[in-house]
Parts: sequence; structure tokens; C-alpha cells
Amino acid sequence: MADDKKPLLIKRYASRRLYNTETSDYVTLEDIAAFIRDGREVQIVDLKTGDDLTRQYLLQIIAEHESRGENVLPVDVLTDLVRSYTTSAQSVVPQFLAASFEMLRDGQSKLMEQWSHLPNPMASMPGFDALQRQQQAFLKSIMGGFAGSSGPAPEAEEEAPKPRAKAAAASDDDLAAIKKQLADLQAKLSKL
Repeated sequence: MADDKKPLLIKRYASRRLYNTETSDYVTLEDIAAFIRDGREVQIVDLKTGDDLTRQYLLQIIAEHESRGENVLPVDVLTDLVRSYTTSAQSVVPQFLAASFEMLRDGQSKLMEQWSHLPNPMASMPGFDALQRQQQAFLKSIMGGFAGSSGPAPEAEEEAPKPRAKAAAASDDDLAAIKKQLADLQAKLSKL
């Protein structure tokens, strides 16, 4: 895990091909984006000059995602960024953006922590454990887009298996009701 703290070194050859020094193979911009989404820091350097090209390639990844219609940055924000390069705000913008994203990550972590500690009256409902695991997996996939986020931590399975007689006691009506509740919850989550 100590290796995850150290940035993944990617070398750019004269041919502009990108080489992953850990796995000794060539990578694409999409591969680099996947490393970053997985929470890995990346450093890209020019093999010949030793120049750090990380910023240039990260901007290229963002531009490619934006050009494919994956619009994350509103036009107003992009306009303000361009404007900041020509004004005295240039010195303030990087600190402001860094602080904003740090607040976003902290808020996300606090929300996930608070949500995991809330008492839930539905916990006694048959099949609730499976529903809760599915919701946590869904949230983890949503929150995984933010750097350094891993979503909710999966809870350890310390509970003894439930006897089959108890599971068999749930009727088809109960199962249908649970499926409907699950569909309703998924619809509400998708609206968020």
C-alpha cells in the first residue's frame, strides 16, 4: 500500500507513446484516467528532457471527456478560468479551486460517515441487508469519480448465516414488495 502513496511514473517517449514504469507496458490516456479514478496519483515525464508533463496530459484527458459530451465543467466556469489567465486573479484561482475540491472531498467523507451511523427502522425488513449492500455499491460507483474517494467502506460480515427456515418464511408477496421498494429506492437515488 506504500506504493499507492508514491505517484505512478509514466514516461513519454519521443514517439509520444506513454510507458507505465510499474507494469512495463504502454498505456493510453484512458488508462491514465482509470488510474486516477481508482485514486492513484500519476506523474508523466518526458523521457528525453525530464520535463514534467502531468498537467498537460491531465488537461488533455479533461478536454477529451468534455468533447465526448461528458460535460462536468459549466461554460461559465471555463470562461472564468480563461479570464483568470489574463487577470490578477491568476494567483488566487489555483488556491481557490484546490480549497473547493478539498471541501467537496471532506463533505463527501462526512456525509458517508454520518449516513452509515444513522439508525434505520427498515433494518428489520426481510432482505434489507442485501438492499443496503446494493445501495453502498451504487454510492461507491457514483462517488468513485471524485479523486481520493472510495465511497462507503464495506462492513465486515460478522453475522451468522440466517437459518433457511426463516428465509423460506418470506412469502412471494413479501419478495414482490421488497422488489418494488428496491425499485422505488433506486429511482429516488437516480434522481439525486
